[in-house]
Amino acid sequence: MIFIRRDAALIPQKVLDVALRAQSALEKLSPEKRKEFIKKKSHIWRGFSKYLAKMSYGKCWYSEAKDAGANFDVDHFRPKAEAKRTEEIVDLEGYAWLAFDWDNFRLSAQNCNRLNTDDAGETHGKGSWFPLIEGSPKASWDNRCVENEMVVLLDPVIKADLTYIDYDDNGRFKPSQLCVGIPAVRVRKSGIFYGLNLEKMREARFEVMKDAKELFEIIQQSALELEQFGDNAPMKTIERQIEKLRMKTRADAPFSRAVRAQLTKIGADDYLIDRSLDAA
Repeated sequence: MIFIRRDAALIPQKVLDVALRAQSALEKLSPEKRKEFIKKKSHIWRGFSKYLAKMSYGKCWYSEAKDAGANFDVDHFRPKAEAKRTEEIVDLEGYAWLAFDWDNFRLSAQNCNRLNTDDAGETHGKGSWFPLIEGSPKASWDNRCVENEMVVLLDPVIKADLTYIDYDDNGRFKPSQLCVGIPAVRVRKSGIFYGLNLEKMREARFEVMKDAKELFEIIQQSALELEQFGDNAPMKTIERQIEKLRMKTRADAPFSRAVRAQLTKIGADDYLIDRSLDAA
């Protein structure tokens, strides 16, 4: 997961206008008519998909996986229908007023957004889950205080949310070793609700991390072998290898956050990480 800077300039005005008109119509409806109205207008948020993809270099905002556009969903970060807080507590209306608000849209791989059952029979995926930290205020149609909610799920559009993310040597998403308490709970729960440690996801992430580690070791070995040439040692081969490694750390590369974490742990110098495409 990396920081995503939302950019309205990437979205055609006509697409924004369609969403605004739907929002205006929604505001005038009685509570019993809202759900059906939203359901009939699903094409509106789906129409944002390719523009959200431009903001993340074609990657899922939650997992950093790259996939064909057909396998992405436009997720409502705050659920447009029911919002599941716990296994027992469900707010049936959810955040209906945010159904057409593009600030609430996140580009999500389907295996992050939809419920999945792993080999152990455990359910992963966001679905309608939107738990709040105990004691948090709760927004509603009549009191839209979303800015006051204390949210469990990490949000890729909030840079501070991403501070304590780490990955173990097997590619599992986890809190960093200095992260405890509620921040650690948020990272662990996000790993579950976004399906970030589903076996196929973990495996794909691990392979990218392994490739980066092996390339770094090749660069180190090349440097040792070239030392014998002293001042006449050619750098061209190493420079090509370094550039190849740096490409794996760029914001447009799949699982770049995990690759960066891996390189840092094995002592790679900072110049091997390419931050040129990072969102400001």
